[in-house]
Amino acid sequence: MSTERARHVLNQVVGLVAPDVDLDGIDPTGSLRQQADLDSMDFLEVVALLSDALKADIPQDDYQQLDTMDSAVAYLAGKLG
Repeated sequence: MSTERARHVLNQVVGLVAPDVDLDGIDPTGSLRQQADLDSMDFLEVVALLSDALKADIPQDDYQQLDTMDSAVAYLAGKLG
């Protein structure tokens, strides 16, 4: 999967879970959870929606790789590439 596709899917999913967040204003190297104000349940919903959209399992041990936009995109592109 290309990084562009991974970023697009991630933006869509975060936009569904946190519709009031300005995705263009998110620092790609900062904590996604803090910037999007995602609590634990919201984060789990993001993970579930990503798994569904990409038809791939995201193990709990890999959740830390979804910490920032950049790390999440790299993880998704690498895992599904």
